[in-house]
Amino acid sequence: MSRLLGILAFLCASFAGLASAEAKLDVRVDIANQRMSVTTSDGEVYNWAISSGRKGFRSPNGVYRPTRLERSWYSRKYGGAMPYSVFFRGGYAIHGTTAVGALGRPASHGCIRLHPANAAKLFALVKKHGYGSTRIALNGAATDNLSRFAKASSGSKHKIAKAKIKTQKAVLTAKQQRQGPAWGEAREQMLLRPAIPAGAIGFQPMSGPGWR
Repeated sequence: MSRLLGILAFLCASFAGLASAEAKLDVRVDIANQRMSVTTSDGEVYNWAISSGRKGFRSPNGVYRPTRLERSWYSRKYGGAMPYSVFFRGGYAIHGTTAVGALGRPASHGCIRLHPANAAKLFALVKKHGYGSTRIALNGAATDNLSRFAKASSGSKHKIAKAKIKTQKAVLTAKQQRQGPAWGEAREQMLLRPAIPAGAIGFQPMSGPGWR
């Protein structure tokens, strides 16, 4: 009986090892639509927004395997944190980003950016399934309009504020021109002129039927 149980345990372990070896992780990056789909052979499915390389920093199309994992990485070349990096070609990696507002449009220097939570999930999946069972495919190209928008968006708030100040200055200048240079002098004379006591000759109330 004990021998039979031992054989059954061995078979179960063998099947478990075989299932693990056959597990697949498929990562597809659609650069044109700025999306990533992730599927596993055990039924997990994910679809996330990405940021690929902006104009002048194209992400490399092709089919790859992960080359290394770095939970915490910093790019000395571009001066940016790259948490949960899955490197797949030289310095190119799929990694988390703090610029989550740019996800959905090209914004990187060629890497594939993800929300940090999604990058952590992908990192764990690659670690679970292994390099050899992970396939990373990049396909498509970002439109120039998206690239230009991403490049300009980083300074959009500053440009809007600058334009607002310029408009305010123009309105103030136009108002001063309409009033003329004599307006300031006349206003000062009115403020400096002594008040006329009530009831005195020349006194005129600022309201009522006599006011004009």
